[in-house]
Amino acid sequence: MKRKSKDVYFAEIADLVSSRSTCLRNQVGAVIVKESQILSTGYNGAPKGLPHCDEVGCIREELGVKPGTRHELCRGLHAEQNAIIQAAYHGISVRESKIYCTTRPCSICTKMIINAGIQEIIYIEEYDDDLAAQLVKESNLILRKVEIPRKYGRNSSK
Repeated sequence: MKRKSKDVYFAEIADLVSSRSTCLRNQVGAVIVKESQILSTGYNGAPKGLPHCDEVGCIREELGVKPGTRHELCRGLHAEQNAIIQAAYHGISVRESKIYCTTRPCSICTKMIINAGIQEIIYIEEYDDDLAAQLVKESNLILRKVEIPRKYGRNSSK
């Protein structure tokens, strides 16, 4: 029996977390890990206690908003945002950790990852965002892609 690498293991957990997403466009999951321990998870969806897109519909779809643009028109938070927020809510520092994401983070999430002190992003699927790529180049972030078979998330755009 061949043991999975930690990168594959945590990336697969991020993929499983994405199955909780309520986004009608794309299911994304994130897992924050430090010293091989999971600190927090997140998936894309509406704030606590508010109706989710799978209940009330997608504003971005209704307006014909192109994927990767006008993030402020979405009622949901991204998986990476929710993972960082959940850690903060429970008083857990994510400084010097890694974040495993099913999709390469957008520019908004990349800025949050930098400011949260997360050192490395490991992702499964590409996401085309030139500003996010520029921010990674200008920062000390390590960015790596890992290959796993996607089981839970949909292949689409944020």
